[in-house]
Amino acid sequence: MMPVTRNAKSETLVVTNLHVSVEGKEVVRGISLIVRPGEIHAIMGPNGSGKSSFVNTLMGHPTFTVESGSAQLFGEDLLALPASDRAARGLFLAFQYPKEIAGVTLRGFLFAAYNAQSKRREELPKMISPIKFKKFLEEKMQRLHMDATFAERFLNKGFSGGEKKKAEILQMSVLQPRLALLDETDSGLDIDALKIVAEGINSMRRPFDSAQGNNQGNFSALIVTHYARLLEYVEPDHVHVMIDGKILESGGKELSKKLEKEGYTTSRLKRTSSTADGWK
Repeated sequence: MMPVTRNAKSETLVVTNLHVSVEGKEVVRGISLIVRPGEIHAIMGPNGSGKSSFVNTLMGHPTFTVESGSAQLFGEDLLALPASDRAARGLFLAFQYPKEIAGVTLRGFLFAAYNAQSKRREELPKMISPIKFKKFLEEKMQRLHMDATFAERFLNKGFSGGEKKKAEILQMSVLQPRLALLDETDSGLDIDALKIVAEGINSMRRPFDSAQGNNQGNFSALIVTHYARLLEYVEPDHVHVMIDGKILESGGKELSKKLEKEGYTTSRLKRTSSTADGWK
């Protein structure tokens, strides 16, 4: 394994030799990864390769057991924190399969979530009144080309797959995380929905705008995806190939294009010199 050298406090995320199991079966097998402030990393791989297990572990999902290794978020032991504290540090997970909550509107859910986050995160403006939040939310939705009536529907109830993913991106836009874990957010999207998702991610990378409360260009993301099409709209700094619980190759955007042409079966048995990307 290649050594990971760093000043952990200056990095957004530092994962070192992480091993994770589910019901005694190892699903993540020695991942090491560094995400620096402002970087976008894409993790690509076939079904069952451990991608979702990896990001769910980082968020603190109780199904996944960390057997060994470490993960630090801004120099702090991430794995020692409950999921609520990870969120309070600015970590966000967009679910592959978002849950439905009948009786709770999307706006009501986001208002409660923003309230909870603003109490614990210095970079978020302190809570505003429901009326001001409604205006704030509508501005966010307008930027994402979303109809304001969407926020009055029950959370994910009766939503199409694409609508659920757009709701996740809206949540990210409202909560302004410092590190977003996007688990197959592009799955099943048509081209219009894909562009909305991409716009939401790209808007987080723009220069600081105090009126919108973004995080001064320090936003980072781990994007889990099977396909390269989202990466045509969101420029990744690093692309990693994950197979059988391991990162077997890393590189730049050109790697995603190579995978699109060749698939996952041709290769990824050994790291090449390109794996230095994201590991130094």
